[in-house]
Amino acid sequence: QVQLVESGGGSVQPGGSLRLSCTASGFNVGDYAITWFRQAPGKEREGVSCISRSGRGRYYADSVKGRFTVDRDKDKNTFYLQMINLKPEDTGVYTCAAIWRRWDECGLGTGDYKSWGQGTQVTVSS
Repeated sequence: QVQLVESGGGSVQPGGSLRLSCTASGFNVGDYAITWFRQAPGKEREGVSCISRSGRGRYYADSVKGRFTVDRDKDKNTFYLQMINLKPEDTGVYTCAAIWRRWDECGLGTGDYKSWGQGTQVTVSS
């Protein structure tokens, strides 16, 4: 039973903050890299952040760099996406996905993902 479950989404005003959680079950957290994606209505899914299986590699899309932080709590089997200074263009469904990598790396593009979460809605508006 491989599963990822996101939570923490909601509605905030521009400049607000949210912390998204992605809880993993059914596999060893240390065996997979995690990528956070988002998708706005009518737009393509976009990779916004990722963390390597060791937690040492952390990367961000230019659109969120300096505002988003990816982290994990191994004991809780949970990954986090801390978002600050949110903008209306950050609105979308945020989804975490797990992918195996031979090296201790991660990426923001497509790939052979082991599992996808169901997504959590983030809405940024006045």
